[in-house]
Amino acid sequence: MQKKILLLGSGELGKEFVIAAQRIGQKVIAVDSYENAPAMQVAHDFEVINMLDGAELDRIVAKHQPDFIVPEIEAIRTERFYDYEKQGITVVPSAKAANFTMNRKAIRDLAAKDLGLRTANYRYATTKEELEKAVAEVGIPCVVKPLMSSSGKGQSTIKTQEDIEKAWNYAVDGSRGDIIEVIVEAFVNFHSEITLLTVTQNNHPTLFCAPIGHRQERGDYQESWQPARVSEAAILEAQDMARKVTEALGGAGLFGVEFFLTDEGVYFSELSPRPHDTGMVTLAKTQNFNEFELHLRAILNIPIPEITLERIGASAVVLATENSNNPTYSGIEKVASLSKTDFRIFGKPTSRPYRRMGVVLVNDSLDTPIEEVVEKAKKTATLVTINS
Repeated sequence: MQKKILLLGSGELGKEFVIAAQRIGQKVIAVDSYENAPAMQVAHDFEVINMLDGAELDRIVAKHQPDFIVPEIEAIRTERFYDYEKQGITVVPSAKAANFTMNRKAIRDLAAKDLGLRTANYRYATTKEELEKAVAEVGIPCVVKPLMSSSGKGQSTIKTQEDIEKAWNYAVDGSRGDIIEVIVEAFVNFHSEITLLTVTQNNHPTLFCAPIGHRQERGDYQESWQPARVSEAAILEAQDMARKVTEALGGAGLFGVEFFLTDEGVYFSELSPRPHDTGMVTLAKTQNFNEFELHLRAILNIPIPEITLERIGASAVVLATENSNNPTYSGIEKVASLSKTDFRIFGKPTSRPYRRMGVVLVNDSLDTPIEEVVEKAKKTATLVTINS
């Protein structure tokens, strides 16, 4: 049953995926642009390459002959995936899904134009002048994001005309890959936002995890909690949208589908074809399977009869405050002394301000108010100090 998996991107999400794969006897080669990335520390083998170099990608695929290629980041020459599929390699969830979702333009047009899902009004821009025109069309305030980025990099909100040039420069600096283009979105007046982890299977029904709420700063999540308080009508609408877009993309695996909840209904926001950072809350044992185990089982076509919510939980990130080539941690003992609390240190070899270095996890019984575990996770995360 052992399969060989080529993991493209080796951050903290990839690390947990490798751990899940190791537990059921799979072989993983972890790939990233720098040595000693978190997933490399637990994988069978590793490669250090620029994944935007198609020739380098071809080289390591030919070298390792994997059964599966599992992308974890956006900055990959994803158009090569179609050729790998023709070679008989399974791209997760599919070459189409990886190509569409690694670029906000493709996935947004699929959702809004092809599937008719409710989204924010949006435009694209490839220059500062085009951005000015786009902002005039969608209105202020609006949100600007690079077409290729992750963890909120390059994302900002334009509140005045004077913000346009700064937003353009920030988006270009935060863009991953070699595409210099941004999406400009009208500001959606939402009261909350959720991630709906959606599991597609080859020969079994699509499954949904309990909705996950989250809070962001600088476009990056700070806390997430499960379950989020969402009306039954909104849940059903979000599930319908998630099912439509994941079916259109094809393949098997876990998708992180993001939505805005408004008084007018549910808005589709974004989609990741892999475990989602907000889904790290599932490491708090909120479900019978965490998101990484679900992704792996769907990929390997291991049946998942059901996903059950076992307890409530919250996650809160541990952020670095300074640059360091040898980060160390203090305060772990304080976290470990608390009941129903756990933590993960990702093992990143360097730190910089606001870099996500770990996460605190809290759980409690299903009848506990969710606000209590969120506040506990948030306070507990501040106990951890990262030193240079």
